[in-house]
Amino acid sequence: MKLTLRCRVTLSFGFGLLVVTSVLAFATWNLASGYMLRQREASATRQAEVNVRLVERSLASPGLGELLTGLTTGPDSSILVLRHDGLVRAGRVVEPSQLPAGLVEHPPGTQRITVDGLPMLAVARPVAGDAVYVELFGLQQLNRTFAFLSAVLIAGTVASALLGAALGSWASKRALKPLAELNSAAGRIAGGDLHARLPDQDDPDLAALAAKFNSTAHALEQRALRDARFASDVSHELRSPLTTMVNAGAVLRRRREHLPGTAGTALELLTSEVDRFARMVVDLLEISRADQTDDYEPEELDLSALVRNVIATRWNAVPVEAGPVRVLGDRRRLDRVLANLVENAERHAGGAIFVAVSRTGDRARVEVEDDGPGVPEALREQIFERFARGRPGSRGDDTGSGLGLALVREHVQRHHGRVWVEDRFPRGARFVVELPALTKS
Repeated sequence: MKLTLRCRVTLSFGFGLLVVTSVLAFATWNLASGYMLRQREASATRQAEVNVRLVERSLASPGLGELLTGLTTGPDSSILVLRHDGLVRAGRVVEPSQLPAGLVEHPPGTQRITVDGLPMLAVARPVAGDAVYVELFGLQQLNRTFAFLSAVLIAGTVASALLGAALGSWASKRALKPLAELNSAAGRIAGGDLHARLPDQDDPDLAALAAKFNSTAHALEQRALRDARFASDVSHELRSPLTTMVNAGAVLRRRREHLPGTAGTALELLTSEVDRFARMVVDLLEISRADQTDDYEPEELDLSALVRNVIATRWNAVPVEAGPVRVLGDRRRLDRVLANLVENAERHAGGAIFVAVSRTGDRARVEVEDDGPGVPEALREQIFERFARGRPGSRGDDTGSGLGLALVREHVQRHHGRVWVEDRFPRGARFVVELPALTKS
């Protein structure tokens, strides 16, 4: 899975700060631990040398053991004086065999050792009379200091990495905000909102991008409006001659019995094409009006009553099952949505066999079912496009103007809803319209 740009920037900030703080923490650890250890060794060495001078003065006296006891610095420290005639020691019991041989045989010397699991610093110094003085200093406190320092450095490194990731996330969000606005505006334009524009930008580089995008969107909007006006003007100019042709066709159709054979067949073809042409002009006027104006005037509607009224006007035989659902919408547009869906079923599938209105959560649903051949899956999006008539014969012989379902989608989208078609069991198609429902009072 490829990471997003924002995620990559966040990880880069976090990893970069992790590397930097790790290097600094490692250098701090080496410098601090080395300094403290050297200081501890120097202090132990000075203390041992002072003690050696005191031991040399009392080497032959019987009170040497008491002197060594007084020289010990703690419960973990130990002092050994190795003489040819025996061993004198004080403090923690440590056997000479536990000491490094080289340290005892060749003083002076200093070495870190472990005795009974405890870290020690052993300092060996020669004593007059062929004796060796060995003092062991405990390093537990120093080790605890090292552990605390390492924990602080590790915690600081992790915290800095998290801070770097947070900083990267914040910086990437700020840096990518214009891209998010561009993506949103482009998506709105792709969805049909040609009024979408980018806000003015203070940054000179982004200002040029926003200005170019807005000018392109404005040009696209003007082009769409010109096309819509052209379609509207043409459709309007065609209405008058079409009305004459439709009326003339109606007169000729009433005299169909006087035109036998080829002439009658030609008349049927002519009048059917004139009727389809008239429907296309009406649909063109409706869709051009929708493109040019934003006359959406919502009001609170009883969707069930609206559906029953539309069905009762022309399709009284179609059963309707409608529960109480209220929506905020434009009555004229919703009338046209339902009428177009039922006309589509009538034209392509022998008519609607069932209409249902229901509520699912916060959505209102209108379903129009037919018992026709259904809609192939490959055409279920295409049929809602303008002038898309599908494959001839796939849902009846009359392919219509190709604008009816496009108008349905236009009006549904104006209501912030969606429309789709699905299979109906055991055969046929179900057209579904979903709209935002009003909360129940």
